[in-house]
Amino acid sequence: MSTETAKKPSVLFVCVHNAGRSQMAAAFLTTLSEGAIEVRSAGSQPADKVNPAAVEAMSELGIDMSAEIPKVLTTEAVKESDVVITMGCGDECPYFPGKRYEDWVLEDPAGQGVDAVRPIRDDIKTRIEGLIASLTPAAK
Repeated sequence: MSTETAKKPSVLFVCVHNAGRSQMAAAFLTTLSEGAIEVRSAGSQPADKVNPAAVEAMSELGIDMSAEIPKVLTTEAVKESDVVITMGCGDECPYFPGKRYEDWVLEDPAGQGVDAVRPIRDDIKTRIEGLIASLTPAAK
Protein backbone atom coordinates (compact mmCIF):
# COMPACT_ATOMS: atom_id res chain seq x y z
CA MET A 1 0.00 0.00 0.00
CA SER A 2 1.25 3.46 -0.85
CA THR A 3 1.36 6.21 1.72
CA GLU A 4 -0.88 9.18 1.22
CA THR A 5 1.15 12.29 0.44
CA ALA A 6 -1.80 14.53 -0.36
CA LYS A 7 -5.08 15.14 1.41
CA LYS A 8 -7.99 13.20 -0.04
CA PRO A 9 -10.39 15.34 -2.03
CA SER A 10 -13.67 15.86 -0.21
CA VAL A 11 -17.16 16.19 -1.64
CA LEU A 12 -20.35 17.43 0.00
CA PHE A 13 -23.72 16.55 -1.53
CA VAL A 14 -26.58 18.87 -0.56
CA CYS A 15 -30.31 18.66 -1.21
CA VAL A 16 -33.27 19.96 0.76
CA HIS A 17 -34.20 16.84 2.74
CA ASN A 18 -30.95 14.79 2.56
CA ALA A 19 -33.21 11.79 2.12
CA GLY A 20 -32.90 10.74 -1.52
CA ARG A 21 -30.63 12.28 -4.16
CA SER A 22 -27.80 13.39 -1.88
CA GLN A 23 -27.89 10.10 0.05
CA MET A 24 -27.72 8.05 -3.18
CA ALA A 25 -24.88 10.22 -4.50
CA ALA A 26 -22.93 9.89 -1.25
CA ALA A 27 -23.43 6.11 -1.18
CA PHE A 28 -22.28 5.77 -4.81
CA LEU A 29 -19.23 7.97 -4.26
CA THR A 30 -18.26 6.12 -1.08
CA THR A 31 -18.59 2.75 -2.81
CA LEU A 32 -17.14 3.59 -6.23
CA SER A 33 -14.20 5.70 -5.02
CA GLU A 34 -13.15 2.88 -2.66
CA GLY A 35 -12.13 5.36 0.02
CA ALA A 36 -10.12 7.66 -2.25
CA ILE A 37 -12.55 10.54 -1.69
CA GLU A 38 -13.98 11.87 1.57
CA VAL A 39 -17.78 11.98 1.32
CA ARG A 40 -20.38 14.07 3.17
CA SER A 41 -24.07 14.73 2.59
CA ALA A 42 -26.53 17.11 4.21
CA GLY A 43 -29.84 18.86 3.75
CA SER A 44 -31.03 22.41 4.28
CA GLN A 45 -34.25 20.99 5.83
CA PRO A 46 -33.42 17.37 6.68
CA ALA A 47 -36.18 14.78 6.68
CA ASP A 48 -36.81 12.35 9.55
CA LYS A 49 -35.50 9.38 7.58
CA VAL A 50 -33.97 8.38 4.26
CA ASN A 51 -36.47 7.77 1.44
CA PRO A 52 -37.36 4.03 1.53
CA ALA A 53 -37.63 3.90 -2.29
CA ALA A 54 -34.08 5.29 -2.56
CA VAL A 55 -32.86 2.68 -0.06
CA GLU A 56 -34.58 -0.06 -2.09
CA ALA A 57 -33.23 1.21 -5.43
CA MET A 58 -29.66 1.29 -4.08
CA SER A 59 -29.98 -2.15 -2.46
CA GLU A 60 -30.79 -3.53 -5.92
CA LEU A 61 -27.19 -2.59 -6.82
CA GLY A 62 -25.77 -4.05 -3.62
CA ILE A 63 -25.38 -0.72 -1.78
CA ASP A 64 -26.93 -0.60 1.70
CA MET A 65 -28.15 2.86 2.76
CA SER A 66 -30.59 1.60 5.40
CA ALA A 67 -28.54 2.90 8.33
CA GLU A 68 -28.11 6.42 6.94
CA ILE A 69 -29.76 9.35 8.71
CA PRO A 70 -30.49 12.76 7.12
CA LYS A 71 -28.12 15.41 8.45
CA VAL A 72 -28.48 19.18 8.68
CA LEU A 73 -26.33 21.34 6.42
CA THR A 74 -23.70 23.26 8.37
CA THR A 75 -21.33 26.01 7.33
CA GLU A 76 -18.49 23.84 8.64
CA ALA A 77 -19.39 20.99 6.26
CA VAL A 78 -19.15 23.38 3.32
CA LYS A 79 -15.87 24.88 4.57
CA GLU A 80 -14.33 21.42 4.96
CA SER A 81 -15.28 20.26 1.45
CA ASP A 82 -13.37 20.80 -1.79
CA VAL A 83 -16.40 20.20 -3.99
CA VAL A 84 -20.00 21.11 -3.11
CA ILE A 85 -22.69 19.52 -5.27
CA THR A 86 -26.17 20.91 -4.81
CA MET A 87 -29.34 19.15 -5.91
CA GLY A 88 -32.23 21.55 -5.78
CA CYS A 89 -31.47 23.52 -2.62
CA GLY A 90 -31.03 26.79 -4.47
CA ASP A 91 -29.75 29.75 -2.48
CA GLU A 92 -29.92 27.94 0.86
CA CYS A 93 -26.37 26.63 0.42
CA PRO A 94 -23.60 28.82 1.85
CA TYR A 95 -20.99 29.99 -0.65
CA PHE A 96 -17.26 30.14 0.00
CA PRO A 97 -14.72 31.38 -2.57
CA GLY A 98 -12.23 28.78 -3.74
CA LYS A 99 -14.65 25.86 -3.62
CA ARG A 100 -15.80 23.98 -6.69
CA TYR A 101 -19.58 24.16 -6.92
CA GLU A 102 -21.80 22.10 -9.19
CA ASP A 103 -25.58 22.06 -9.36
CA TRP A 104 -27.00 18.74 -10.51
CA VAL A 105 -30.54 19.11 -11.80
CA LEU A 106 -32.23 15.85 -10.82
CA GLU A 107 -35.85 14.91 -10.32
CA ASP A 108 -36.78 14.74 -6.64
CA PRO A 109 -37.56 11.13 -5.65
CA ALA A 110 -39.62 12.22 -2.61
CA GLY A 111 -42.97 10.45 -2.49
CA GLN A 112 -42.21 8.31 -5.54
CA GLY A 113 -41.98 4.55 -5.78
CA VAL A 114 -38.87 2.57 -6.63
CA ASP A 115 -39.80 2.42 -10.34
CA ALA A 116 -39.56 6.23 -10.52
CA VAL A 117 -36.38 6.31 -8.41
CA ARG A 118 -34.36 3.87 -10.57
CA PRO A 119 -33.74 6.31 -13.46
CA ILE A 120 -32.73 9.04 -10.96
CA ARG A 121 -30.36 6.55 -9.30
CA ASP A 122 -28.82 5.59 -12.66
CA ASP A 123 -28.36 9.26 -13.63
CA ILE A 124 -26.62 9.90 -10.30
CA LYS A 125 -24.32 6.90 -10.81
CA THR A 126 -23.22 8.20 -14.22
CA ARG A 127 -22.51 11.64 -12.75
CA ILE A 128 -20.57 10.09 -9.86
CA GLU A 129 -18.36 8.12 -12.26
CA GLY A 130 -17.51 11.39 -14.03
CA LEU A 131 -16.87 13.12 -10.71
CA ILE A 132 -14.48 10.38 -9.59
CA ALA A 133 -12.58 10.67 -12.88
CA SER A 134 -12.25 14.44 -12.37
CA LEU A 135 -11.02 14.15 -8.75
CA THR A 136 -8.65 11.20 -8.82
CA PRO A 137 -5.53 10.91 -10.92
CA ALA A 138 -5.69 8.19 -13.55
CA ALA A 139 -4.09 4.95 -12.42
CA LYS A 140 -0.87 4.26 -14.25
